[in-house]
Amino acid sequence: MAERTGKALRAIAVRVERAAPALTPGPAPAGSGEASRLAPPLSLYIHVPWCVRKCPYCDFNSHALDAGQALPEDAYLAALCADLESVLPQVWGRTVHSIFIGGGTPSLLSGRAVERLLSDMRARLNLAGDCEITLEANPGTFEAGRYAQFAAAGVNRLSIGVQSFDDEKLRALGRVHDGAQALRAIEAAQRAFANFNLDLMVGLPGQSAAQGASDIERALSFAPPHLSVYQLTLEPNTVFHKYPPVLPDEETLAQIQDAVEERLAGAGYGHYEVSAYAQPGRAARHNLNYWTFGDYLGIGAGAHAKLSLPDGVLRTERYRNPALYLEHAAQGRFIAAQRVLDAGDLVFEFMLNALRLNDGFATALFAERTGLGLAALMPGLAAAQGRGLLQWDGQRVRPTALGMRFLNDLQALFLADSALSAPAH
Repeated sequence: MAERTGKALRAIAVRVERAAPALTPGPAPAGSGEASRLAPPLSLYIHVPWCVRKCPYCDFNSHALDAGQALPEDAYLAALCADLESVLPQVWGRTVHSIFIGGGTPSLLSGRAVERLLSDMRARLNLAGDCEITLEANPGTFEAGRYAQFAAAGVNRLSIGVQSFDDEKLRALGRVHDGAQALRAIEAAQRAFANFNLDLMVGLPGQSAAQGASDIERALSFAPPHLSVYQLTLEPNTVFHKYPPVLPDEETLAQIQDAVEERLAGAGYGHYEVSAYAQPGRAARHNLNYWTFGDYLGIGAGAHAKLSLPDGVLRTERYRNPALYLEHAAQGRFIAAQRVLDAGDLVFEFMLNALRLNDGFATALFAERTGLGLAALMPGLAAAQGRGLLQWDGQRVRPTALGMRFLNDLQALFLADSALSAPAH
């Protein structure tokens, strides 16, 4: 899945059976010196949960279509529209600055469906004039003319899940496309979009440093405005976790990562987030809103949302199973879990996101987005500085090179009661 946003957030949402009880937000988090919290920028995430085939490394809410099964476009689009309408009272008057259509494989949708979807969103939301609208695409679902239809519907940024150009590595990853299909998809994206992202993975089964560098060179030959480069990890509840492939050793991984960073820097790409590289002015605005603890609506099966309300920061999660989501949507019920974050969760979630940014964040942003005073950060800051994982000059917090290398350990220092002992992840 393209441009992933931090799987640890999923564990924070409170899951409940069937419908969640009605929620009355409690008072603003107390302790640690409250600060004034301003409404942050607002984005919209739309989840399309279906794919052609479930990849063995994927732990996202994606569901393979059965052979011959048609995508229930009309029913799902109607559910998405009703889902959005159910939360509109919470965002009256606010402007949406970015939309991300993720999955699953959203490029399974027809051009007509994407046009209807975005029309429904425009009719109900105040979209910024320069709203960034991204759609994820799988080269294995590429059809001539489809990308042009997406662009005509209003999509202005495509994110293509290439992963690799090496056919052997693509087979090992269980992808439904080959290298030639990836090349054709990118060429079509160049014709239809001025702004697009390529997803690549490194640390693949049997991958050498030279092979990793070769994938980067092939990607750069298209001069993509944005590149996301992820290291393959074996996530729980995946086929790869149960039957792990042989991955490169630490030395090879370090060589691949060094080669990636050196080559992309030489090509003029800024390394602005742990897995993201962009040409000047092409950073993903939607993802930056996540990393800076902005607000986002989330609609569709399994989608998460975060909203800053007068009485606290509210997190919600939709029903994950597509059939169950559609069943509950027919009854006007969408939310499977919801929670107002307490002070400890606010600290951890903010740092979980903001520490992914190479330039870190201004300490004033922490108070603005959480409503908490700087004192709430101090135990974690002190522990992280002591271990050489953070730099803090009183105005700005930045992870060090060591901190970016051991990012999970750095983030864990900001878990409640974890400032003195950071477990390895």
